Amino acid sequence: MKRIVTIQDISCVGKCSLTVALPIISATGVEAAIIPTAVLSTHTMFKNFTCKDLDDQILPIAEHWKSEGLSFDAFYTGYLASAQQIAKVIRLIEELKTRESLVIIDPAMADNGKLYPAFDEEFPQEMAKLCAIADIVLPNITEACYLTNTPYQAEYDEAFAKEICRRLAAQGAKKVVLTGAAFDGKYGVLLFDSRKDSFYFYEQERIDASYHGTGDIFSSAFTGSLIRGVSIEESVRIAADYTAECIRVTKSSPEANWYGVDFESTIPYLIKRLSD
Repeated sequence: MKRIVTIQDISCVGKCSLTVALPIISATGVEAAIIPTAVLSTHTMFKNFTCKDLDDQILPIAEHWKSEGLSFDAFYTGYLASAQQIAKVIRLIEELKTRESLVIIDPAMADNGKLYPAFDEEFPQEMAKLCAIADIVLPNITEACYLTNTPYQAEYDEAFAKEICRRLAAQGAKKVVLTGAAFDGKYGVLLFDSRKDSFYFYEQERIDASYHGTGDIFSSAFTGSLIRGVSIEESVRIAADYTAECIRVTKSSPEANWYGVDFESTIPYLIKRLSD
């Protein structure tokens, strides 16, 4: 069985980060190992949440795994709590990565033109260093702009989307998967392969709803599908469609919680797509 280690926080309530990544990766038929970077009582959209930083555990966990001879088919990072954690995660990957391992980075730090409240303007510079060692980086347009020091545009055309992907790849990432790409009346996911200098766009119907954690759902489903052995283009399609299905189900449910989407009841959809 393939094995992924995912490195991100645990929000005890909130349907994001590790509480999303662990079940979704497992549902793809891939083993999910975890390194929790922090424990939060809820995700950061709640008020008065608690947070316990686990920064001092990252490298000791890596050292123990190294002593046990453990290896991983992929390293997948999500929300990281500080610039100091980014440096430790880079070191962990460098120490544990094999020639065959993939490094997949979700630079979870911003949306809608703004950084998340916990981050300052210097944080993207450190995240860019992590993205530079990635085989695949999974930003939204806001994150891509911060990572490349490009002024954010709420409205942009296809040429801008492609240019931002090229700029990000020029910093080191081999492939860029730009999520929530919206240009020229289209909406979907834009994939750029710098080795082939080629683009692939998967267009979707845009659903008029927004929920916290959908980026984590996409990234987890994409990573699990890819490591399972699905092509990168099909992994994009599966992850995008699964995320959209989660949003549709949540939007139509009178029992849905405001703080996250109903990814649990839609897991059979993901499994079916992978088995088709």
